[in-house]
Amino acid sequence: MSKRGLLLINLGSPDSTAVADVRKYLGEFLMDERVIDTPWLIRWCVVNLAILPSRPKQSAEAYEKIWLPDGSPLVVTSRHVQEELQRRFGDDLVVELAMRYQSPSIASAITNLKEQGVMELLIFPLFPHYAMSSFETAVVRTQEIVASMAPEMKLSIIKPYYDDPDYIEALVASAAPYLQSDYDHLLFSFHGLPERHLRKSDPTGSHCLTTPNCCDVPCSTHATCYRAQCYATVREFVSKAGLLPDQYSVAFQSRLGRDPWLKPYTDFELTRLAEKGVKKMLVICPAFVSDCLETLEEIAMRGKEIFQESGGEELTLIPCMNEHPRWLDALEKMVKTALP
Repeated sequence: MSKRGLLLINLGSPDSTAVADVRKYLGEFLMDERVIDTPWLIRWCVVNLAILPSRPKQSAEAYEKIWLPDGSPLVVTSRHVQEELQRRFGDDLVVELAMRYQSPSIASAITNLKEQGVMELLIFPLFPHYAMSSFETAVVRTQEIVASMAPEMKLSIIKPYYDDPDYIEALVASAAPYLQSDYDHLLFSFHGLPERHLRKSDPTGSHCLTTPNCCDVPCSTHATCYRAQCYATVREFVSKAGLLPDQYSVAFQSRLGRDPWLKPYTDFELTRLAEKGVKKMLVICPAFVSDCLETLEEIAMRGKEIFQESGGEELTLIPCMNEHPRWLDALEKMVKTALP
């Protein structure tokens, strides 16, 4: 008897903090043509000659600062979410978890689903916003693996949910205790992207980044525009939370290389706001649903240092939604809505 399945997909982490495991993870991640979108030979040279000789050791040291007894925070939290959704759906749905890079792999998840008789699979990339280096690569890779391992399996996909009312409500609910504290400014820090990624994802080829306010001009390209979707999330959040325009700002983190990335840059904004007189800073990272290296180390540790060295006093990271009850409710509702 055929069953229905749900595949949750997140980005991934190294299997351990050992330099060799971090190198393996970075190699797989950075050699993805949707992450570093250059011809294969150029990408290979950049990754293997410029990045992997030194970056794995640096990243391993960063991972050691956030590692949990059970492993990577991203994987551990994602596994707990999977287990809770399986409990909620019971025998009606087989819930599996996969990472786009490393473990648990997409191939192992498809094997498990196939062995349990799943013939209809709902793919749920845990990325609220569309980007070729996150949502798109996860979906395409899953489709490729299913086509080779289980071509009889029928697929459907949950689209980016950046403005879904339940996602916004869960995001605001998870941030509420921090928003009720004494703070001067809230910074929305989204993961950055090279500007060229936005242009490549623009089906019109003439809208994204052509004018300063392109994200505010209605256009079909917003369906695949990461920046427009990030700003949409902010608009919905501040409306729901009742924030005033001078209480918050938006920035983008984690740039790599010399090409221009989405601006303003988070580290520059932390310095600017501190020098402007902001003393108590809150930072929220809505592009991530689970805490990871980019939130726990890049923001809560290095970001805090940058802010304080520039004259700020307190920087508090608002945790990702992780296993917040309202987030689990939102996930459950989005899945039920998507199922035929």
